[in-house]
Amino acid sequence: MGAMLSFQTVYTMWLREMLRFKRAKSRIVGSLATPLFFLIILGTAMGSSYNIENYKEFMAPGIIAMVLLFSSIFGGVSVMWDREFGFLKEILIAPVNRFCIALGKAFGGVTTAMIQGVLLMIITNVFGVHYKSLLGMLLSIPIMFIIGIGFISLGIALATKIESHEGFQMVMSFLTMPLVLLSGAFFPLSKLPDWLRIAVHLNPLTYGVEALRFTLIGESEIPIVVCLVVLTSFAITTTAIGGWLFGRMEV
Repeated sequence: MGAMLSFQTVYTMWLREMLRFKRAKSRIVGSLATPLFFLIILGTAMGSSYNIENYKEFMAPGIIAMVLLFSSIFGGVSVMWDREFGFLKEILIAPVNRFCIALGKAFGGVTTAMIQGVLLMIITNVFGVHYKSLLGMLLSIPIMFIIGIGFISLGIALATKIESHEGFQMVMSFLTMPLVLLSGAFFPLSKLPDWLRIAVHLNPLTYGVEALRFTLIGESEIPIVVCLVVLTSFAITTTAIGGWLFGRMEV
């Protein structure tokens, strides 16, 4: 009975996030327009600078990881809105496990992020970015899930400790740009100076970019096993912390 109630809680919160995403069609368009702009403009401009053949293919996995990051970590905004309109208070007093509530919100957020990531992967493939194989594209989907669940759990954890929308947006902006710029999404890791390479290897998104690069184009400067271990450890850690902080949150 307890397991069934936990499943229903997770499913209900997941379904709510999916319905919100379905009604916000402009969110889908906006989330895809910016990365496509990055890929077309920066891909053309920076390709000659790095002297990399097929630079757009090299850059595409990083752009997909960037979409996953933005969509996932800003999933914490839903916690802010639920608190603002009183919905959070209603669900927190319900006789259900709070961790399951947080998990349902995380699964809902990561599903929307994966939808955007898969759409971007298909669109870029249609418009001339050649990936290694269909199997590689399919294998990239579970990697998208691991990336997404790690960062949306981080977003939920931060949202439980920040009370204002302005403060949350400021913290997210402070986090997201360094995470993207220090992930190797736009440049090869081998061309970095030693001091910057250390910062890049401490960034969990780096391992997501390299894992997607391995599945989509068959190249990676970090072994895929290392990438999967780091990503999985990051996702488990942030999910545990996010669920624990959500369970202790007061509204």
